[in-house]
Amino acid sequence: MASFPLVPFVNRIRGGRFRFRDREVVLQPHMAGDISPLHGQGWLGDWSIEAHGNADAELRFVHEAGEWPWRYEALQVFALDEAGLSLRLLCRNLSDGPMPCGLGQHPYFPCGPDTRLDTEVEAAWEIDEHVLPTDRVPAEGRFDLRDRTVCGQNLDHGFGGWSGSARMSDPGWPAALTLSSPRARFFQLYSPPSGDIFVAEPVTHANAALNEPEERWAELGLQVLEPGGEMALDMRLEVTPQ
Repeated sequence: MASFPLVPFVNRIRGGRFRFRDREVVLQPHMAGDISPLHGQGWLGDWSIEAHGNADAELRFVHEAGEWPWRYEALQVFALDEAGLSLRLLCRNLSDGPMPCGLGQHPYFPCGPDTRLDTEVEAAWEIDEHVLPTDRVPAEGRFDLRDRTVCGQNLDHGFGGWSGSARMSDPGWPAALTLSSPRARFFQLYSPPSGDIFVAEPVTHANAALNEPEERWAELGLQVLEPGGEMALDMRLEVTPQ
């Protein structure tokens, strides 16, 4: 249906603040009713069209240092072919100091009572009333994402140990979809209790990872980009016969 890029971090920052080495970073919330800033700046920013063709496009976003005190640029490269859509999201640190970074995609899909999701994850994070992670638990019961109904599940949770591929299907769809993102070790699923959408997000790091000590960032998927350094996330949506 639609998607937006998550750059240079994904999901929420607890309390809108975190510490990186000798700097404390404080960010304001993005949305009314949500106390946490989320998803970085790219999803709300203006992107320029750098190039486009009949089946491809490249978009660019530049963030000047502000509340997020690092300058960076992000690129989205889209390529459409007969079997599906490929999308690369890249972030490059343009500042003169190291910058924490994480990437993700936020694609929305229509759903109904027969829509199914089939993917494998090892663990889930329970959440509090602010959609912030609490306990890490095995991906069992309502957190088991193997071949299960996906619409109206009252889930807004992060998952670790993702397999990197998810199949989505519905008897009413003309084809099934396979979403893949091999570099994404984490997965976020949003399935509101009512409505006809769900969101399946490949992400490079866990929710609220910036609030953890830097010693844990590699384990939680965050990277630190040196000046001029970059990272990328690829996502593929492939159409397959049902």
